[in-house]
Amino acid sequence: MKRKTWIMGGGGALVLAALLAWAFAPRPIEVEVASADRGPFETVIAEDGRTRLRQRYAVSAPLTGRLERIALEPGDTVAAGAVLATLVPTLAPLLDARTQRELAERVQGAQAGMARAASQADAARVALAQARSAQQRSSQLVAQGFVSPIQAENDQLAVAGAQKALDAAVAGRHVAEHELGVARAALDAVSSAGDGGRRFTVKAPVSGQVLRVLQPSEGVVALGTPLLEIGDTAQIEVVAELLTSDALKAAAGSVVRIEDWGGPAPLAGRVRAVEPAAFTKVSALGVEEQRVLVRIDLVGTPSDWAALGDGFRVGVRIVTRRVDDALRVPVSAVFPRPEGGMGVFVIDGGRARIVPVTVGARNGQHAWLQQGLQAGAVVIVYPPAKVSDGARVKVRKA
Repeated sequence: MKRKTWIMGGGGALVLAALLAWAFAPRPIEVEVASADRGPFETVIAEDGRTRLRQRYAVSAPLTGRLERIALEPGDTVAAGAVLATLVPTLAPLLDARTQRELAERVQGAQAGMARAASQADAARVALAQARSAQQRSSQLVAQGFVSPIQAENDQLAVAGAQKALDAAVAGRHVAEHELGVARAALDAVSSAGDGGRRFTVKAPVSGQVLRVLQPSEGVVALGTPLLEIGDTAQIEVVAELLTSDALKAAAGSVVRIEDWGGPAPLAGRVRAVEPAAFTKVSALGVEEQRVLVRIDLVGTPSDWAALGDGFRVGVRIVTRRVDDALRVPVSAVFPRPEGGMGVFVIDGGRARIVPVTVGARNGQHAWLQQGLQAGAVVIVYPPAKVSDGARVKVRKA
């Protein structure tokens, strides 16, 4: 009887010891995992931007007079030479001589401006011819293998820039011609000021849309008073204020995606230029930042962004690096190792193992691994602090 009691007691002690060992044994750590895969990888600079017309024209009163009510409204389309406003001169007799002399000087200044605009147009034509010649030479050299295709692409962009510069110079010449006509007409109006009922019409310098009507009501306006603003909404660009450290990465020709503009799909764009002068801006947190304007051209047909107007807010994502076939892991899986370098935890036989890796670059979602892993490896994302090399782990079920 005593022996049986001892046997039962010993068996109970063993069972109790086994239960205690099981209760206090370390449990596998639950972790979240992901697989390393191959795919496109890119780094971008994300910033808010706004649209802006390439050319904006402020139409002003060419003389002092009574302005008749302007019937145009913002959004109306006007053609070059269309009547925008009508003025009836109201000149004081004692100021006629002085006004006539001032307007004569304006005519001479407008003539000089027209000559300058013509010279700029001629210079732009020469620059376009040079750019096209360079493009032809680079195309031939690319075919022969003497230069890289990037040089041919840069020459093509230079031709496009020279063409736009020529278009702007031609438009500037038209504006100068219009300003000369306005100055001559104003001088004629002052010379014949005795006829108080004569009306003077203000005409549109270029074709476009009315952006703002600055003087909608009838009344007397002084010489140089802004009346309207007009511009061509098809000729639109995007400007973004980048930190100077980021702007150094946004080289001319960089691919840009225009997002959050209200359309069904992102718009394509390219960086045209980074302005050379930076400015100081205070952030929402009260931190002074050095920023610089980056000008972006929209790529495609104007019908793609017909709904956009002047001053619209958009999201800008400038691509600074792209790798078409990169080994990717979630950026939350990469961590710095105590001995230096970067590493990831991989699951091997139910245990976590530290694998050193070489990180090429990171973005908000993925890390590009150049060495250390193979596609398909299972890595731990957001590794808990108690996970260490060799620790038992199990995948957390969703």
